[in-house]
Amino acid sequence: MEPALRTRFDAGMRTLLIPDPYGHGSAPIDRDEDRREATVSGVVIRYYVSHSVLTVTVVRVVFV
Repeated sequence: MEPALRTRFDAGMRTLLIPDPYGHGSAPIDRDEDRREATVSGVVIRYYVSHSVLTVTVVRVVFV
């Protein structure tokens, strides 16, 4: 990922997704509310939200 895109992506993660992992256009995957897909700064990500430790884990970043 080029540095400018990485900067935008990191900022998008911090300001949009981390504070509200269920919002900002994210969608559940296969009816599981904790497995999500979203687009952040033009990058499609799939992630899992863990309530017990307040963690968002990115499991796949699709960058073309």
